[in-house]
Amino acid sequence: MNTNRPSTPVPAPCEVPDFPPLRVRGTRFRPRVRPRLRRAPGALLALPAAALALAAALPGTAGPPHPGSRPAAAPAARSPAPVRLVSAPVRIADAEAVRLLRAGDRVDVIAAAAAGSLPGGGGSAVRVMARGARVAEVPRTDETRTDGGALIVLTVPRATATALAGAGVTSQLAVTWH
Repeated sequence: MNTNRPSTPVPAPCEVPDFPPLRVRGTRFRPRVRPRLRRAPGALLALPAAALALAAALPGTAGPPHPGSRPAAAPAARSPAPVRLVSAPVRIADAEAVRLLRAGDRVDVIAAAAAGSLPGGGGSAVRVMARGARVAEVPRTDETRTDGGALIVLTVPRATATALAGAGVTSQLAVTWH
């Protein structure tokens, strides 16, 4: 023990008396004074300054820029939304042309409508249904079809796959490749 320190008197222990619990009646307790948020001195000017900058950047909303101001930076160009590709089985009329295809080739699919299926009843219509479609697979089958057609699987956008399915019912399809 350190005897160099003077002794300090310690108060005697005391007891805390029992008391009933405190109950608040009536409305909820609400503080009378709302606390104020502290703001930076320039925070109130930020919103009007941003609105003025936006108005100056929009074409046709404000007059010519002020003589010492710099032109606003151009907004970042958005990249287009990614196109969702699907696999579409397509029956090509010329089976011999399909045998020349390999997976990875790029092809254009052409639909030739039969003469009787056109409105007006005459001639034939040819339209390109898909441009630059990638050949995903060329299934090899040993069966010989009576119509001479052969199946290929193309990777195309969903809308093109729908158009190909509809054209395959009413037209004969052919391919040209790049």
